[in-house]
Amino acid sequence: MNICVIPARSGSKRLPGKNIKNFDGKPMIVHAINGAKKSKIFDHIIVSTDDEEIAAIARKWGAKTPFLRPKRLADDYTPTAPVISHAVTECLALGWSIDYVCCIYPCVPLIQAKDIKLALDLLQNHASAAYSFPITEFPSVIQRALRLNSLGHTLPFYTDFELTRTQDLEKAFYDAGLFYWGKPEAWLNNDKIHSCGAGLEIPNWRVVDVDTLGDWKRAELMYNVLKENGGLECK
Repeated sequence: MNICVIPARSGSKRLPGKNIKNFDGKPMIVHAINGAKKSKIFDHIIVSTDDEEIAAIARKWGAKTPFLRPKRLADDYTPTAPVISHAVTECLALGWSIDYVCCIYPCVPLIQAKDIKLALDLLQNHASAAYSFPITEFPSVIQRALRLNSLGHTLPFYTDFELTRTQDLEKAFYDAGLFYWGKPEAWLNNDKIHSCGAGLEIPNWRVVDVDTLGDWKRAELMYNVLKENGGLECK
């Protein structure tokens, strides 16, 4: 079976309550739950949370909460992999036979079910990869990045490329921050997602990482434009 795990803790500092804050008429986490549902490839959609309110909202919208996440895995410093490892361990203890696990972040209003399915196909066809996840191209070449010193002067990070044409430099990508596929053993034994993954390239005009109020406003603008122009799946 395939399971989805949505990690949604209660203690966001930069944007308090963001996981259940209203976004387009429903709690933000519901967009993740609905994206998982629309993919039609999950036997169970689980929300891993330390918070009873989040758990109740998750259940209302069709997800399951067979366990609560321990507080030691719900602070500002806990990375993703140990949280999913804990969820996998709990689900295996229920007697589930799990083939693949997808971690979907809770603040992903632009998520597309087709990407979830394509990323699973990608992992299944890359024997050397432990994970698969969406990536997107940096909007500017990273080799021409600048720093600003204490005097306000710009300095190249990479002086070797200061005079190189941007079109002659290698493309660079970053994690879109939407979801990750992995086999149970990958989640249980390997926390290095980025160095062991296969990347599914998606366009950066539908990628936004929601951490601050500014990110939230940007996500709303992007969501509304895409929704009005048919660039989103029906929500």
